[in-house]
Amino acid sequence: MTLVAAALAGERRALARLLSLVENGATEGRAALATLFPRTGHAHIIGITGSPGAGKSTLLNRLAREFRNRGQTLAIVAVDPTSPYSGGALLGDRLRMRDLVTDEGIFIRSMASRGHPGGVAYATRDVALTLDAVGFPIILVETVGAGQSQVDVARVAHTIVLVEAPGMGDDIQALKAGLMEIADILVVNKSDRAEARQTVRALQAVLHGASAAGHHGPAMAEGEPEAFVGGWEVPILQTSALENEGIAELVDTIEEHRAYLRKSGQWGRILKRHARAEVETWLQRHLLLLLEERVGEARLEEAVGVVLRHEQDPATVARELLQPLWSPEEK
Repeated sequence: MTLVAAALAGERRALARLLSLVENGATEGRAALATLFPRTGHAHIIGITGSPGAGKSTLLNRLAREFRNRGQTLAIVAVDPTSPYSGGALLGDRLRMRDLVTDEGIFIRSMASRGHPGGVAYATRDVALTLDAVGFPIILVETVGAGQSQVDVARVAHTIVLVEAPGMGDDIQALKAGLMEIADILVVNKSDRAEARQTVRALQAVLHGASAAGHHGPAMAEGEPEAFVGGWEVPILQTSALENEGIAELVDTIEEHRAYLRKSGQWGRILKRHARAEVETWLQRHLLLLLEERVGEARLEEAVGVVLRHEQDPATVARELLQPLWSPEEK
């Protein structure tokens, strides 16, 4: 039995090995994903993002339990910070999920961000696609707590849950240009704290400003029909993951958002945006590999020196480096 066949048959060890190949970009992993790709497009991928210390890992644990209580099987992709020494994931927070490991209906995969500033590892979407292909209907993706740069989660998820903790104060305003625009559901976790209501009010004020500007949520894209503007009213929920309060309501809201996406046609728009982003990403990767092959490290270092000495601007240098990629007719 091949590795792909074993993973499709539900063998967890085979799936773990397959995901390692996919995550590392191995030739065998790329071939396996190409085989599996026609089976994708069915899972609901939910991004859990937010500031460090907001309690995302604990909330994720509670969400997984609630989905299981409702009879759902699911996979969890936890993107961890990368160790500056080993390049591997720092998996301390994963200890909070140890009680989920023995659940046959939950599959957990930790990934290193490998220094990617967007809080989502480059291979996260490939891993999520693989989990989708083998039949997990729900995939939770928890990102590195890294601020506004986490907007890359919109390239992976259908529903984005932004988690904040009480006491953010004026810092919430800084979210307006980044995470607030991609959030489908806002969650104030640790709601037992005294500052929770103040945080809710601050989020409401930022939401009101975003609505007045006519832009909100990852489903929106330039050129979309006006009828879809404001079709989903972003809720602000309060939870206490430690006390397991508000979790059922959060899962209800996540399921409501999925139903909205399907009914409104936004699901297809999100899939199209994801597909375009992936094609563009792979074009960039292939072009860079081709450039490295044709130009070489020595020439690249020479070009960097030219810019460093202010002899030529970076755009001109880049165009000159690209010359070897053009056919004679295109020059």
